[in-house]
Amino acid sequence: MATLAAQLSTLAEGVKQNAPASIANTITESIANLKKTFDKSAVIKPGTPLPSFKLPNALGKDVTSEDLLAKGGPILITFYRGDWCPFCNLALRSLQQHLDQFHAKNVTVVAISPELPNTSLTTTEKNELKFEVLSDVGNKFARQLGICWEQPESVKPVFDAFSIDLKARNGDESYALPVPTTLLVDSK
Repeated sequence: MATLAAQLSTLAEGVKQNAPASIANTITESIANLKKTFDKSAVIKPGTPLPSFKLPNALGKDVTSEDLLAKGGPILITFYRGDWCPFCNLALRSLQQHLDQFHAKNVTVVAISPELPNTSLTTTEKNELKFEVLSDVGNKFARQLGICWEQPESVKPVFDAFSIDLKARNGDESYALPVPTTLLVDSK
């Protein structure tokens, strides 16, 4: 099986080759805008304590950082854009494929997106995930960590072209998304 990096590269190349030029150009411009405007200095730094969180899982049950850390090992937290993102789904499936290795090292894996719990349930089922998928509605936790990005207006037609209703999926009026991020957090 190809590595995650190879799968992501193949997918990106497929988008470039198969998407209509206007969509591919908008995506390319959006990525350039992110690289230019994203404030890396605001991102949580290694060694900084993780702010406490309480977020609903795919079934609507609240999960806290304290609950996860109480399991005794570190937490691997991955932020993804949403169920609609094929790149994110590849990354989630890769985590699932390696879940036994994480468990062998007593690592608890958790995924977080801005999508509402019912959409997170779809993600969990579609990707056959055996780890918690949490909802950070409004990107409140992602904002605390400095990993939230307000997308430019120019991307809205791309979402429309693919019938992706972010407002309905995320339960808010913004087009803000987390920058895909993975954190390894221990109890110290």
